[in-house]
Amino acid sequence: MLNLSQRLILGCVLLAGLMVGLVAAAHRALAAAGQTKLAWAFVLAALLIELGTIYFVLGPIHMLARDTRKIAGGNLEHRVEWRSRDDFGIIATELNRIALRLRDLRDSEAGRRQMEFQLSDAVLQSIFEPIIVTDGKGHVLKVNQAAAELLGEAAGDRMALANTPGGDKILSAIRDAVSMQKAVAAEDEASMLPMRIGKQERSFRLRTTPMRDSEGRLLGTVTTLEDVTSLQDTDRFKTQFITVASRKLRDPLLQLRRGLYALSQGFGGELLPLQTELVAQASHESEKLDDIMGDLIEVAELDTGKREFKLERLRPLQALGEARDRYCDEAARKRIRVEVKAYADLSFVQADRRALRSILDNLLSNALRYTQAEGEILLAAEEVKDFVQFTVRDTGRGIEAERLSTVFDRFNAFSESGSGLGLALVRRLVESLGGQIAVESRLGHGTTFRFTLPVAAVGEVHHPVEVG
Repeated sequence: MLNLSQRLILGCVLLAGLMVGLVAAAHRALAAAGQTKLAWAFVLAALLIELGTIYFVLGPIHMLARDTRKIAGGNLEHRVEWRSRDDFGIIATELNRIALRLRDLRDSEAGRRQMEFQLSDAVLQSIFEPIIVTDGKGHVLKVNQAAAELLGEAAGDRMALANTPGGDKILSAIRDAVSMQKAVAAEDEASMLPMRIGKQERSFRLRTTPMRDSEGRLLGTVTTLEDVTSLQDTDRFKTQFITVASRKLRDPLLQLRRGLYALSQGFGGELLPLQTELVAQASHESEKLDDIMGDLIEVAELDTGKREFKLERLRPLQALGEARDRYCDEAARKRIRVEVKAYADLSFVQADRRALRSILDNLLSNALRYTQAEGEILLAAEEVKDFVQFTVRDTGRGIEAERLSTVFDRFNAFSESGSGLGLALVRRLVESLGGQIAVESRLGHGTTFRFTLPVAAVGEVHHPVEVG
């Protein structure tokens, strides 16, 4: 397939051949007439016309091709010089206009990208909390000023970061976020990174979030270190206050309960019906207050690390049966059926007996409180890999969707008639025993709590060896 230049050259060659033929015929005619000089002049003029045709036709084409290659190569400042208003002039004008628009577009796009980069970098540097940005493979791309001041030169180097206090936790969170492609925001004590700045030691909570493009592809991660030193100090103060207040109030409350019991038993004389009712109500409220004190003390012991667990091998079916027996009278009064569903040969769990009892009592008492008469409560257990999963399911009124995320918080609004500490205590106990807890609920369709406890290791059994 011939290009334009080749076709024009071929046309010129054919035209030249035609002219040569005509010139030769004219030359013979003039030579025969005795006009030899005129014949050669005619031949020379024909050749000049042919060369001029080739120059004026192919020259502009080669020039336009050369200029087009320069513009296409990225030289958008180059301009095609052509002053005539013929077709070649129109082509040259349009090429210049295209080059100008491409240059403006390039400059505006580059400027926009530069402005966006400067803006994002300024935003990153202006954030008070330390931030580390990595690519999709976990390599550090950017750190803000706060991170550089906190971690020093190791902030921008993954190898150096691994040898920095707390750096292994940061790298582990980044790896988890890259591999699982979901946010890693640990909230427990293991996520706290103690860092010494000058003479002060501060604590930071680690949060790592993956970054994705518009199509959902992983771009990298953003790691934030939230300074929670003041929050920890406040929590520590609250824990100490709760511990002292609870223990100081326990003895007066015990004396109050004893006095109310003595009155209810008639040791202070016979009571009138109204007096009997008032004493009964006061006794009931004192029991609730005693439960609140117990929860406060237990939570405080967990927070301060004074709670010691005595781990032993416990049977899930036995633990569930004992929990049902403790609340069978209350369930019968409310006409609620409590069912236990678990195999007798389920693996033992490694747990503290008192802690497991507290977990089941809190969950079962909540289920009884929010389940209407003629309702049902299921206590179940099943083995899931290296854990035993316990289930407490009721047919009560359920929990609103917006409250599900806070049911395990302290003093939450879920337990209007309780202390608001029960579910917070349950979560702390479950996690302290090496398990996890979750809740599922829909308003009007009941609530299901599930928690896991690790399976107890199988001990060695030594059989006597018969001799002889």
